[in-house]
Parts: sequence; C-alpha cells; structure tokens
Amino acid sequence: MTAASSSPGPAPAPTGTVTTAVPARLDRLPWSRWHWMIVIGLGTVWILDGLEVTIVGNVAGRIAEEGSGLDISAAQITGLAAALYVAGACSGALFFGWLTDRYGRKKLFMATLVVYLAATALTALSFESWWFFLFRFLTGFGIGGEYAAINSAIDELIPSQYRGRVDLIINGSYWLGAIGGSLLSIVMLDTDIFPKDLGWRLSFALGVVLGLVILLVRRHVPESPRWQFIHGQGEKADALVTSVEREIEQEKGEKLPPPAGEITIHQRKSIGFGLIAKTVFRRYPRRAVLGLSLFIGQAFLYNAITFGFGTILITFFDVPTGSTGYYFAVIAAGNFCGPLLLGHLFDTVGRRIMISGTYLLSGILLFGTAWLFDRGSLTATTMTACWCVVLFFASAGASSAYLTVSEIFPMETRAMAIAFFYALGTAAGGISGPLLFADLTESGVVADTVLAFQIGAGLMCAAGLVAAFLAVKAERRSLEDIAEPLSSVGAGSAEPAGTPGSGTAGA
Repeated sequence: MTAASSSPGPAPAPTGTVTTAVPARLDRLPWSRWHWMIVIGLGTVWILDGLEVTIVGNVAGRIAEEGSGLDISAAQITGLAAALYVAGACSGALFFGWLTDRYGRKKLFMATLVVYLAATALTALSFESWWFFLFRFLTGFGIGGEYAAINSAIDELIPSQYRGRVDLIINGSYWLGAIGGSLLSIVMLDTDIFPKDLGWRLSFALGVVLGLVILLVRRHVPESPRWQFIHGQGEKADALVTSVEREIEQEKGEKLPPPAGEITIHQRKSIGFGLIAKTVFRRYPRRAVLGLSLFIGQAFLYNAITFGFGTILITFFDVPTGSTGYYFAVIAAGNFCGPLLLGHLFDTVGRRIMISGTYLLSGILLFGTAWLFDRGSLTATTMTACWCVVLFFASAGASSAYLTVSEIFPMETRAMAIAFFYALGTAAGGISGPLLFADLTESGVVADTVLAFQIGAGLMCAAGLVAAFLAVKAERRSLEDIAEPLSSVGAGSAEPAGTPGSGTAGA
C-alpha cells in the first residue's frame, strides 16, 4: 500500500462534520509535473491580460485612422473604452468571486475564460463604436473574474513552501504579455504587412488563439480539494489527493512522508455574503486595512508611471510616437524580472520584510527619479532605466498584494476577498488614477509630472509602512494555520491577538 492510500483521509466524525488531512497532504507534496500543469493551466491567463491591455493602448491610433473599419477616436479608445474595461474587471471580479466561493473554483475558472475568449473574439469583429465599447466591458468582466477564481485555486493547490514565489511569478507574468503586446503591435500595425482594417483585428484574434490553448490545458486542472471537503464532497477530495500522491510517488520513485495533521470542519453547501463581509471586516480588521493599503498603493504608483508613459517620452524627450513601444517593452521586462528573481525570498526571508521592503524601496526610488527629472538630469534612455529599477521592486510588491489577500482570510471567503480588494485597487488605479494623473502628465509642465511621481511614491511608501506593522507571517504555513476556516470545529469569532499570523502589529 502506498503512502497515499495509507495517509489519513476524510473520516466520519459527528453528523455534519468531517475530519480530514487533505490540507496537510497537499502541503507536504514535492514539486512535480502535476504542479506545472496547474501553473500552466491557470497562471498563463495573466499573460493574456497583459497582451490585451497593451495591444489596445498601442493600436488605438491605428483604429482611429480613416480606413480602419471602425468610426472611433483615439481618445475614446484610451478613455471611454479603457474605463469600461476597468469597470468590467471590477464588476466581473465581484460577481465571479462570489460565485467561486459558492460553486467551486473549477466551474468558475472555466466560465471566466470562456467569457474572455468570446468577448475578445467579438471585439475583433467590431463594426460600430458601441459594439467595441460593449465587448471591451465584457472582456474586462471575464478578466476580473479570472483574478478571483485563479488566485484562490492556485493558492489552495500549491504546497505552502512554494506558494509565495509561485503566486508572485504568476501575477508578474502579466508583463510577459505586455512585452508581447508591445512587439506584436509593431508588426500588426505595419501596413506593408497587413491592411489598416485587418492588422488590429488580428492582434485581438491572436489573444483568442492563445486563450483556446490555455482552455485545453485548463480542462485537466482539478477542483480545489480544500473547497470540496468543506462543501460536502469529502470523498471526492480524498480520491483526488490520493491519485495525485500516487502519481507523484511514481514520478519521484519514493514514498511520501506522512501528513502533519488533520482538521475537523462542519460541512456546508454555501456561505452567505453577510458572513463573508463580517469575517473580512469584523473578524480581521487589521488584515483588511493591510489589503486595502497594498492595493491602493500599487495602483497609484503604476498609474503615476505608466498612465502617462508615452506622453512623457513624447512631450519631454521628443521620442517618436512609433518608437514608444520599444521603451515600454523594456520597462515591462523589468516588471517581470522583479517577481521572477525576488519571489523565492518571500518564502525564505519572509512576507513582512519582503512586502514592506519592496513597497518602501520602490517608493523611495520613485522619489529619487522625480528629483532627477525635476533637475533635467534624465534622457529618454536614463528615464526608462530609472523606471525599470523602480518597477523591478514595485512589481514584486504589487504581486505580493494579490498573494496577501488570497492567503490571510478563511477559505470560505478567499475568492470574494481577492475580488473585493482587486476591484477596489483596480477602481482606484484605473478610474481615479487616470483622472488625477492625466492632466499632470499631459500638461507639458515638468513640475506637474514630478507631482504625479511624488503622489504615487508617497502612497507606495505609506503602504510599505502599513505592511511593516500589519503584514502576516504566512511564509511556509498552511492556509488553515494562517486563517482558520469558518467551518472549522471550534473556530473563533474574533481576530486572533498575540499569535503568529494574527494580523496584529505583533504578528
């Protein structure tokens, strides 16, 4: 008998409860081909998001030209269409986040990808401006749902010792899509290769093709066993983990160690929205403050730099409009390298030091960039280099915001918590951010752009200070240890105080 079959599975307890070792069994698994399948099937959608957003920004000018096949202005694309995409992402995150906690991770991460694929394909077929606007909203709706469904599933399937780095790299892979979108738009907008009315449509169509490939892989990604055993599917959870254990033992050629412990929970079919809100804001108020601070800080920093990116290069450094894509590809590379190279430190050095450190360092470096820009000491190349360094650290910090809110709240509220903080941060950065920074970066006045940088840097530093006091020591810890499930037998009703990972200043 293998270690898989001998390890404790869900054992009947008193009526309405189940005792299971599933979380401990998942957390003690070594890295395997099965985990790579999870990462590829779920994590690669962030590449699509980066590709989507970047393509729209880069093809706006071409779509607005006469002969593009669509009567729309560049301002409408970068203004109204962008706002609708953000609004769709916010509403999609909340809507699908609630459904994900209620009906399971797998059903929703399949549904959200289908919504994205259909909306993107129909965007490529746009023949009127209203059609373009409608399907930009629905594309965002699908992407927003992806953030809630995917982050919750990944964190519940990846072993605790790898959770931090995997989550950071996956969220940072958005910037691989941004690089691809920047370079792809250069080819697709070349009228020597594609006609005006075809190139931009093919850009969207490519996103659909990549999405279909991801959909094929994602079919094999299982439901979260953690979600299953709480929602009355304990036997399915046990069978799934047993099959994974058997597969990994065959791959590694050795027996797995016994799991570290069990948990007893009251099984339930659904969790009410009122209980979710009460849990996040009354049971864990410090963690709620932490989540809000991290998301708002990174949202404003990114808008301070990237919202007026092209305008700043064109206005202050006389960079040709057609060349800004190359500069953007460079800073996108810096963004991806941050989570890639720093991710493992979040699992080894620890969450608190790394989260607060990346936020504070990126904010301080942006203050320094603002000072150099104000003095007139920068060129287009050195400004881009400064942005690369700032965003190297900021990207790791921003990715850790998603990691934080996905692991510091109870399992029953996980997807909804991700959705709420994502929606709030996206709204702050995607709506109020552009409104605040647009006039500052487009005025042509150096002092105005310096002020935009300083606002983003200040909020990032403030979030870093909050993290220094409130960040939860979640590295290499089981999700159930970080936040006891609401369904757990004997679960408390108040935020723990004075215990590791409580979310208090002493956590």
